[in-house]
Amino acid sequence: MLRPEDFFDLDGFEFDEVFDGCEYVWEAISRIGKYALAFIATRDDNAIAGRVMTGAHVADTQTVVIGEGTVVEPGAYIEGPTIIGYDCQIRHGAYIRGNVVIGNSSVIGHDTEIKNSIMLNYSQAPHFAYIGDSILGNNVSVGAGTKLSNLPLNSNKDDSGRRPTIVVNVEGRDYDTGLVKFGAIVGDDAQVGCNVVTNPGCMLGKRTLVYPCVSLKKGYYPPDQIIKLRQQVEITGRKELSSAV
Repeated sequence: MLRPEDFFDLDGFEFDEVFDGCEYVWEAISRIGKYALAFIATRDDNAIAGRVMTGAHVADTQTVVIGEGTVVEPGAYIEGPTIIGYDCQIRHGAYIRGNVVIGNSSVIGHDTEIKNSIMLNYSQAPHFAYIGDSILGNNVSVGAGTKLSNLPLNSNKDDSGRRPTIVVNVEGRDYDTGLVKFGAIVGDDAQVGCNVVTNPGCMLGKRTLVYPCVSLKKGYYPPDQIIKLRQQVEITGRKELSSAV
């Protein structure tokens, strides 16, 4: 239920070795940077095969791989280690902060920030999103303004300067993830609506839909669910207001 294979179809994902040996899906999050550096070290050819347009900035071309057909638009900023697959769009204002692995045909859009995260193939964060310490599966879409929050509000440092690790409860059992920062796991074909906030430690099963403006508590959400926000909207005529003007 909590293995990588329960959330993602890894066939066709070129960088699937980052998940090797993971008993729990979140274990891959702490491996991303080390995996990316090891992969980049094996590259003998031109690591920047895509098009980096004038006005885009790659901080260190020795620690960044950009696949063929990928376009990095002006105003985008990329730090390493980062791997970007084939035929991706890195749009204006995108901020890739390093320790990032992005599969083929994916989109990092305008004003989207991503750090220490994995996006599998055909995954999209096209507008104003924050993706921190998270994994997005194949064909995932997160709506404008989505925030995958990665640090609990009450995560105070102890006397040694350390923060507590994030614990998630699944079917009555507590799992200590060992992660101080843990955003969200979003399974294949799931969709997250505009302005959703996932609180640290959310895990969404395959094909689950989250409606706009939901603040989602940490924990596990099974596949094929619809998560809705219920609210009451009141509509009042303006006649009663006109006399007060």
